[in-house]
Amino acid sequence: MYQSLTVADLQSQPPDQAQLIDVRSPSEFASGHIPGAVNIPMDQIESRLADLSAGPIVLICQMGKRARMTANLLEPCQRQIAILEGGTAAWVQAGLPVVTTVKTRWSLERQVRLGAGLLVLVGAILALTVSPRWLFLSAFIGLGLVLAGLTDICPMAEILGKMPWNARAHCQLPASNAELSQSSR
Repeated sequence: MYQSLTVADLQSQPPDQAQLIDVRSPSEFASGHIPGAVNIPMDQIESRLADLSAGPIVLICQMGKRARMTANLLEPCQRQIAILEGGTAAWVQAGLPVVTTVKTRWSLERQVRLGAGLLVLVGAILALTVSPRWLFLSAFIGLGLVLAGLTDICPMAEILGKMPWNARAHCQLPASNAELSQSSR
């Protein structure tokens, strides 16, 4: 079983008393996380048990739900686990600092859910108002989501990942060590 910690409880603990594990996706983690937290996404937690400390662990997500689900996955491991109630959102709401490694953007998973939901909704509305054949759009999106769930390949995520708002910052790096030594002269 796990215990719940409030933001105040976590703050009152000495910094190295517990390992902070953020179970959100890497893009969510990069957009803002609690200082000192390590990112081990929920879907990787069982394969990365060796990365967990033998001591106390505090699981963190955005609001607390994924952290509870992860705690349930780890229950058979007999670890000393706590959940940060309210997650990173509660930490931010308390006015505490977060570490940001990329400009804030929606996670790719959230973008896919929004896009798929909008396409299904548009298909249903058009089927009711224009032609019943528009139901095929909703069925196609549903089929795509089922296949993405079964194969872990999501074409919509791949397309959205190439959109300009998801582009990574690029910097020009020297091509070789020779260029580095010449530029330092």
